[in-house]
Amino acid sequence: MTSAFFSPDVVNRKTDVDVQTDVKNDDVSRVYEIQRCTEWIKSGNFSRVAIQLPDNLLCDSARIVQELENSTAAKLFILGDTSYGSCCVDEIAAQHNAADCIIHFGRSCLSPTKRLPVLFIFGQRPVDQSDCVVKFQELFPDQESKVVFLYDTYYAYIVDDIFNELQKSHKSLVLSRLLTPNSESGSTQDKSRASVFTRCNRTLQLGDSETIDSYSVFYLGGESLALTNLMMNFNKCAFYTYDPESCIGRRETLNVNKALMKRYYMIERIKDASIVGIVAGTLGVANYLEVISRLKKLIKIAGKKSYTFVVGKLNVAKLANFMEIDVFVLVSCPENTLIESSEFYKPVVTPFEVEIALNSDREWTGDYITDFQEILPGATSYVEIPEDQDAETVADVSLISNQIRMMGSHDEAEGLATSTALVSRDQNMAVATVKAQSAGEFLGARTWQGLERNLGDTPVTKATEGRSGIAASYEDEPA
Repeated sequence: MTSAFFSPDVVNRKTDVDVQTDVKNDDVSRVYEIQRCTEWIKSGNFSRVAIQLPDNLLCDSARIVQELENSTAAKLFILGDTSYGSCCVDEIAAQHNAADCIIHFGRSCLSPTKRLPVLFIFGQRPVDQSDCVVKFQELFPDQESKVVFLYDTYYAYIVDDIFNELQKSHKSLVLSRLLTPNSESGSTQDKSRASVFTRCNRTLQLGDSETIDSYSVFYLGGESLALTNLMMNFNKCAFYTYDPESCIGRRETLNVNKALMKRYYMIERIKDASIVGIVAGTLGVANYLEVISRLKKLIKIAGKKSYTFVVGKLNVAKLANFMEIDVFVLVSCPENTLIESSEFYKPVVTPFEVEIALNSDREWTGDYITDFQEILPGATSYVEIPEDQDAETVADVSLISNQIRMMGSHDEAEGLATSTALVSRDQNMAVATVKAQSAGEFLGARTWQGLERNLGDTPVTKATEGRSGIAASYEDEPA
């Protein structure tokens, strides 16, 4: 039997997915902590449970669901395609299916959530513990070295064992702890340490009067967005890594200074911009609406226009539809906020960079923040917007164009009159116009402004049946 929606070409297509699991059937319960999940579901009396996995772990999804169905009476369903990054909890998709809670499996950016109860199960990637200890001792031959032990979430299950072994020879080693909604308070570190440092949803306890800048960092994990994010946030620390998959320990040679210079260039682009697009790169991370409101306020005070976009997963083609935007600011989780925007037509910046560019009371000391939670009221890096910032317009010189730019609010009517004025230079020369100050002016200057409805000119006709099938193989196409 042949269906109108069946096409051999479609059925035989293959999608390349980097499958990163070698979990045996007997190890599913241990690796994915089925007993812990079962107890959590029963204790919360949850009846509809959303199971979220990244693409590379979907091959284990059926086994996970089967194990949980055998031990609970809850109805389970799998969130296979996340709205944004797989490291973030997709609360919106879960709510669309009337879920009571979410169990998030795999790597996580540890971003806080608000709408639903969440249980984080990171999984358990294998680690050669003895080889890791040997490589650490080779990287830090001086036993008095001050080192902070960071790790990918995949290896949270084994870090206590590795830390206890390493601390036998390196007494100044400090272990970080993950900050998740279900974090346990237990720690093997000395409780007399009073200086607590928190960054990237990780917390650690330093010695009295010590700063993180005096420490090196040892990271357990491979190359990933998490590592890049940590290196930007701990940019004054030397980074050493051990990759359990390749068993290679090395010092990371990422030129952090060059990366910071590139981000400073983005800050100058923000100051030069007239129209700023705010892109919602998450609908699940807590307080994303608060940071969008703060960005709008900063942009308005600076005398610029702002527009908000929700486009799902970011790509070049989507943002290319809005050529009137001078710069986009991406509101996303810490690991997805740093976008390599060289392929994009316009720069993509972070909320922290907008803060530095437009908040007159904030100065960049070299520290870099990727988590927008830290620039909101109540956080350690919060800087209040001065009330008198919009009292007058301030002029300075752009470091990119060498032209004078105006920062500060101004009369919209005056700005509109200026932006629509024509400056005639010469009869033999083209008429020059001032750059559009809003999306409406930009659209008005375009030759084609979209589909013309021609109301009253187009005759009304009855709807007719269209094609049947799918785009790859319509019914009326020759076989």
